[in-house]
This record gives sequence, C-alpha cells and structure tokens, in this order.
Amino acid sequence: MADSAAAAEAAQPATVGQAVIPLVNRLQDIMARLDGDAAAGVELPQVAAIGGQSSGKSSVLEALVGRDFLPRGPEICTRRPLVLQLVRHSAPEEWGEFLHAPGRRFHDFEHIKREIQSETDKEAGGNKGVSEKQIRLKIFSPNVIDITLVDLPGITRVPIGDQPSDIESRIRTMIMQYIKYPSCIILAVSPANADLANSDALQLARLGDPDGSRTIGVITKLDIMDRGTDARNFLLGNVIPLKLGYVGIVNRSQEDINFNRSIKDALAFEEKFFSTLPAYHGLSQCCGVPQLAKKLNMILLKHITDMLPGLKYRINAQLVAVAKEHAAYGDAAESTAGQGVKLLNILGKYCEAFSSMVEGKNKVSTDQLSGGARIHYIFQSIFVKSLEEVDPCKNISDEDIRTSIQNSGGPKGAMFLPEVPFEILVRRQIGRLLDPSLQCAKFIYDELVKISHGCLTSELQKYPILKRRMGESVSNFLRDGLRPAETMITHIIEMEMDYINTSHSSFVGGSKVVELAKHEGLPLRGPTSLSAHKDGIAISSEMQLKSSIENNIQFKSERGQKSRAVFARDATRGATAEQVSRFQMISCYCSTLGFQPDTDADIDTEYVWVQVMENPSLDRRGTSAAGGGQKGNSLIGGSLSNMPGPRVLNSLYSMIRLREPPITLKPSENKTDQDRTEIAIVKLLVKSYYDIVRKSIEDAVPKAIMHFLVNHTKRELHNVLIRKLYRENLLDEMLRETDEVLIRRQRIQETLQVLEQAHRTLEEFPLEAEKVEKGYSLSEYTTGLPKLAGLGNRSLS
Repeated sequence: MADSAAAAEAAQPATVGQAVIPLVNRLQDIMARLDGDAAAGVELPQVAAIGGQSSGKSSVLEALVGRDFLPRGPEICTRRPLVLQLVRHSAPEEWGEFLHAPGRRFHDFEHIKREIQSETDKEAGGNKGVSEKQIRLKIFSPNVIDITLVDLPGITRVPIGDQPSDIESRIRTMIMQYIKYPSCIILAVSPANADLANSDALQLARLGDPDGSRTIGVITKLDIMDRGTDARNFLLGNVIPLKLGYVGIVNRSQEDINFNRSIKDALAFEEKFFSTLPAYHGLSQCCGVPQLAKKLNMILLKHITDMLPGLKYRINAQLVAVAKEHAAYGDAAESTAGQGVKLLNILGKYCEAFSSMVEGKNKVSTDQLSGGARIHYIFQSIFVKSLEEVDPCKNISDEDIRTSIQNSGGPKGAMFLPEVPFEILVRRQIGRLLDPSLQCAKFIYDELVKISHGCLTSELQKYPILKRRMGESVSNFLRDGLRPAETMITHIIEMEMDYINTSHSSFVGGSKVVELAKHEGLPLRGPTSLSAHKDGIAISSEMQLKSSIENNIQFKSERGQKSRAVFARDATRGATAEQVSRFQMISCYCSTLGFQPDTDADIDTEYVWVQVMENPSLDRRGTSAAGGGQKGNSLIGGSLSNMPGPRVLNSLYSMIRLREPPITLKPSENKTDQDRTEIAIVKLLVKSYYDIVRKSIEDAVPKAIMHFLVNHTKRELHNVLIRKLYRENLLDEMLRETDEVLIRRQRIQETLQVLEQAHRTLEEFPLEAEKVEKGYSLSEYTTGLPKLAGLGNRSLS
C-alpha cells in the first residue's frame, strides 16, 4: 500500500505549473512550425519581458534560469525576439535546444550564448541591427519552473551602427505586436535608479494593457539606488498601481559579469540585501528572483486556465477553415480515370455556376448588379430607353419630304399626296434601328463573357492551362451564338422594312391624319376642279378661251420675263413680213378679247394660235358664231382666213431660246400652304408607323438575343465543353498545377497537420485540469535557487 501510494505520489506533478504550463509549451512547439500568417488568430498565453535598453531584462531571465547564457554588454544586446521555454525535468543534466537546429543539444551554456549571437548577426547583421524574426530556445533543467518567456529588444532612442533613424519607432511597434493581445502577460522591467513615472516599459504596458490587469512590474537594480532612498512605495504600488503588483530584484553588476560571478552567489547576495535593509522588511512576498519565479508561475497558470476555452475555440475555427481550403485544393489525381472524373466535376460545376449567375440564383450581391440583372438592365434601361428617346423625324428635313413628293409624281405631277414618299422615309427610319439592336446583342455578349470569367475562379486558378482552354472554348461558343442572334435581328429589321403594314390597327392614316393636321392648326386646301360650272350652265367657249389665254399669259409672266427672249423682239429679228403680220394679227385678236399683252411678255403664241384655229365656235374674223358681234376688225378677219399652216408657226416658235436646266434641281424655297400641309401629314404618318415598329423591335430583339445567345448558351455549354476538352491525351496537360499551387497545397497540408495536432493536445486538457483542481503546495518545488526563509507560507497579496 505504502509503495503504491508513493508511486502514485511520484506520478503526480511536483508543481501546479507542471499540470498546465507544459501543455502550453507543447502548443508553442506545435504552433512554432507555422509561419506568421498561418498562426495569426491563435495567440498562445506567454510572458513578454519589455523595458528600456540596459534596464536589466536579460539579468532577470538569466536569474530565472539560473544560468548565464544571454549576450551581455553596455550597448543593445537583445536585437531579435528570444522565445525562451523553460522545461523542468527530473534528469540531473541541463541542456538547451534551438528550433533552427533540431536534434542538436547544447550542454555548454557558453555555446548557447554564441549561437544566439551568431543567429542574431545572421539575420540582423553584425553592426547593431534589429530584426523581428524570432529565435526559439528551449532549456531543459531540473532547476527551473515550466514557463515561456519572450525577451524583446530594449527601447533605444539614438540609432547606432546599422540601425535605421526610426529605430525607436520600430522597436515600439515590434513590442506592441506581442503585448497588445489579451493572451500575453507583460513583464515590465524598470531600473530603480530612474524615475518610475518616466519608465518606457510602464508606458508601453499601459498602451497594451490600459487597465493594468495583466502587467507585472519588475524593479531592478535596487542595490544602486541613491543612499537614503528606497523602492518601498514602488513595490507597494503607491506610485503607479498595478493589479498584479511589483517585484524587486537585485541584478548582477557588469563587474560581477566580468569576474564570472555565479548566479547562485548573486542570489545569495540578493537575499542578504533584502534581509539587512529595514525598508524592505515585511515585503518578502515581492522581493527576490525566487518570488518572481513563483509569482510568474501562478499568474501564468491562472491566465492559461482562463484563456484555454477561447484558445480551443479559435484553434477549432481555424482548423475548420484550413480543412475547407485543403478540400478546395484537393489531392493531386494520379490515374487517368481519376483525372477524367476531376475534369468532369470541374466542367459540371462551371456550367452550373454559369447558369446560376445568369438566373440570379448564385450568391446575391448587395453592392452592385451582377449576372442576369445586368442583362435585364441592358434590355430595359439602355436599349428600350434609347429607342424611346429617338425622334423619328429629327433627321428628316422639310426639303427632303418635298423632294420625295415631287419625285414620286413623275412627269405628270401628283394630284393627291402619294404613298411613295411616306414609305421611302419610314423605311429609312426603320433602318436606323438596326445598329442599336446589334449593339444590344454585343453588350449581352460582353456580359456573358464577364459571367464566364467569374465562374469557379478559385478552383480554376490551380489549373492555368485548363482555365485558358475553357476561356477560349466559352468565348468561341459565345461568338458562335452571337452570329445567329445578329442574323435574326437583321431579318427582323428587314421584314419591317419590306412590308409597310398601313392596315395596322394602331396606325394613324387617312382621315385621321387630316384631323390631326387640323388640330395642329395647319391650313388645308381642297383639290382644284378641272372644269368650272355656274348654275349648271357651261361657260361659253369664248369665255373659256379668254380665261385660258389669260391664265397662259399670267403663268408665262410668273415664270420670269428675264428667262426668255421677248417674242415680239425675236420675231422681228430676221423674220419675214408674213411672220410679223401673223404676230400682229394674234395681238389684235387678243385685244378683241379684252387683253392687251405687253410686247415684252412671254406669250405662248403656239397655244393661242391653236386655240383660235381649232375652236369651231369662232369665225376667222375673231367673232363668235353665236353672238355675231363685230368685235373684230377687217384686218383680223381678213388675216385669219389667210393664216399660214403649222409649219410656218413651228418655224416661228423655234426661234425661242431656252436656258439649260441645272445639274441638281431642288424645290423652290417658297413653300405654299399645300406644301406645308403635305409635309405635316407625311411627318405624322412616319411618326405613327415608326412607333409601331419601335415597340415591335423593343419586344422582338431581346427575345432573339435570349433565344439564340443566352438560353442557347445555358443549354449547350456543358456539351460543348465536354466535346472540346474531355480528351484523354489532354488530361495531364490541362490538370497540371503551377508551382505556386503545389507549394500552397503543401503549406496547407502542413498547417492542417499542425492544427490537428494542436487540437489533439488541447483535448488532453480536461484530464490535466483535474490535477489542477486538486491543488499542490508551492513550498515543495525546487528551482535550484536559494530558498528565502518563510517564503512558502506567505501569500502573494
């Protein structure tokens, strides 16, 4: 029984720290294998020693270890963060191990010092440079307590050697990267021979720990304070209070170091110092290196137990995230069958993602429109709205309309408004709808290309050759779908141009357009009758002849007297007496009808002569057969009976000289009311029919694009990709990963293994926690340091 009890007692850890702190040390070793990015978010409990240059930080750490192993000197010594793990074991030997030299043990602590110096110079240079890269050292000894400390570079203000000009700012930033996390216990080291209110360590500690709940103050060099002064008020927290209190220690002097004074002798001197000075009587709980070691052990133990639940949660969350990323990278397929399955899965997921983005079933963004929503926006807010803003008559001038109307009349002229000008103009306006319709199809094509680039970007990033070939195949397929869509759009526009359906129910034509013209205040002129009647009785031939001749004379005069030669003048030039007499006879006959034409007037003599010769109701003396009046005279009567034949008249008429017509003819600038009415009617007809066609185009073009391009792509993309890419001779090439992907997969696998190991380590905590709950006596542990009388029975308060 006694033997079994002794064995059980021996199996129990000697201190409370051995129950939990080794667990954190193991986690430190595990997590140290990760780089900074992978370890982010998993901050383990640790103690960070901070202070100004030559404040005594290194002396404190060496006192806790009981060995001299750190570089020392009057200038900056700690130039890289040193993560120091103290591991207590039962073997009598002591040694150190560096993470950068696995499997190598350093039994000589002088070799440890030189290795630290060598690694520092390797990274930070040999001329006082500073680096953020850690040095990790683990010391195994039966004379230490289980604890992890970080020795950070001391704050310096004046750069020396190769140090940059902003060395102070850089060191402060480096220190804050450690102490800002709640998992870090801050060991603020300040020398007693300086004003505590100006302590750099306490200033930084207040920035990282504003309420002072995780800061331990360490006051060094108590033995070199001015005579008559002491640090009692500092240690009691009366100057700058800290919740975890202060501990005062006595450091080895530079002379002690030069003469190789052992730490054991230094601790004996420290014990004697505190026991002989009355100012420190009653403060044994906060004086000396052994008390600092125990206080750190107890505080770190409590801190770890408080932090472990959150630490478990963070490690588990990171484990899930890394496992998900590892699953996304997957394993490298070796066999052809495995590669074929992987390729088919990628193609299937790609096409599914493409369809989902078009239909809006993928991840819905709250920042901007994407996928199918952009297609709808192009149809309704760009295409339709642009067509509705077009004025169909904006580029049709009144001159264009008048020219088309006169051209459609041919040589006869139009008695009524013809349809040809309307059809010509409306076809031209319909043709303008082709370009925006084709632009709309091109916009949708561009959107589909963007959607294809956004599908499976992370997964295809691993296979650049496959990504490039898929991009080429999709782009070619989309271009193939764009061509029939553009052809269909062209046919739709051509159909509208080929048949102008004026019978459309929405078309405003006929009497409707005349009414609209009236409402717009346009004067309308009715058609002129070809024959005039009065009370049903026909006007006499003489009156008709008189009216006809008058109109002929007026018409000829309005055409411009300057454009023709004067008939009388030309007739007398080189003409015979007979020709001159005939002109005189026609003039006399016109006088009997009540007209006296000007000799300079442009008279159509042929027309007058034919009317006189062919009118049977007139006698040759210029009087009407019915009236028998003597309006004429003998000269006319005698002359008409002896009129020459048509040949003589043609000879006389051929003497009139005409001006050449211009190469380009335009309508006259003076518009009549009839012209204005016809122009208004044509514009109304064009607008009415254009609106009908526009609405039809606004509906038909999106349907054609969706059918031939969008929906066709969704239906056939998967089959096309399989036909183009699924070939056994191309599997190795297309599924070849880049070097970056291979390296990244390796790192993820390593990170996953580390986190899984850390997770298993944390699963052991409940068993260790039962040992913690039992409690252990602090007086039973040994550190290799001289014991202070009665220390084990005093509380930490």
